Amino acid sequence: MISEKLPPDQKENLTRRNFLQVGGFGLLGAALPLPAWAPSAPSKWRPAKLSVQLYTVRNDISKDIPGTLRRVYDIGYRTVETAFWPEGITVQKAGQYIKEAGLSVSSAHIEIPTGDKKQIMLDTAAAYGCKKMIWHGWPEDKRYSTLEGTMELVSLYNEAGKFAKANGLEFGIHNHWWEYRNKVGGRFVYEVLLENLDKDIFFEVDTYWVKVAGQDPATIVRLFGSRAPLLHIKDGPAKWNDLLPQDNPDPMTAVGKGTQNFPAIVQAADGNTEWMVVEMDKTATDTFVALQESYDYLINNKLVRVH
Repeated sequence: MISEKLPPDQKENLTRRNFLQVGGFGLLGAALPLPAWAPSAPSKWRPAKLSVQLYTVRNDISKDIPGTLRRVYDIGYRTVETAFWPEGITVQKAGQYIKEAGLSVSSAHIEIPTGDKKQIMLDTAAAYGCKKMIWHGWPEDKRYSTLEGTMELVSLYNEAGKFAKANGLEFGIHNHWWEYRNKVGGRFVYEVLLENLDKDIFFEVDTYWVKVAGQDPATIVRLFGSRAPLLHIKDGPAKWNDLLPQDNPDPMTAVGKGTQNFPAIVQAADGNTEWMVVEMDKTATDTFVALQESYDYLINNKLVRVH
């Protein structure tokens, strides 16, 4: 059992189902030499901005929100992507914690803004001062098993996108592995989504789950181009695990210590990436050490910039 190999604090690792969702060092100067893998138009290319998904430190947040956010700031991160908060923490209170820690919000994971969740999305955007609202996509919707079901979801997403745009916001969707494993009508789900979603809807491509599904992340990022301004950056074995549907992935590593080829991914993006968002669902090592190592790898290799 994986859990028997983990340190005691990791055995208490919280899953998405254990958490309640309530809504949702200087710049790298132009004088620095461009890395060899830089995209094809180096005169216009700049590294993407760096953010970190707070789901990574959800266990610590459940015990000490201000202290956890300060530790994230002390590593060097200046921007976060939000997901889940403990029961009783409103988005307004969460936004206050984030601001007091010296952090800003790049994007927020939310429920699909339909019904009463429309107001929750608006409240989330206002509380965090950010426009990018992202359907987190968990758990797998069984409608992704048929073309008819997938097209039903397309209509739902398009409706959400129109509502977001009408309120000055941007709506995007985040993937897991099923969009890149499931075929409907003889095509992968992601192909149907890319072709049929309104152009105003963006994709936050989770490069790790793409690889878990058996696809090449660089190829996918190149295909999506400007439709994928955000990338989830995580590393580890990136192979199929039969426990994944139960939200029990293999422990992940610090970025740069697993099987992912991030220089190839950045090169394939060809300057279209606005944000690279570090995330770890589970780690076998201390989470903050892994976050520090991830930060150092991305900064030292000029893959990102801290704005």
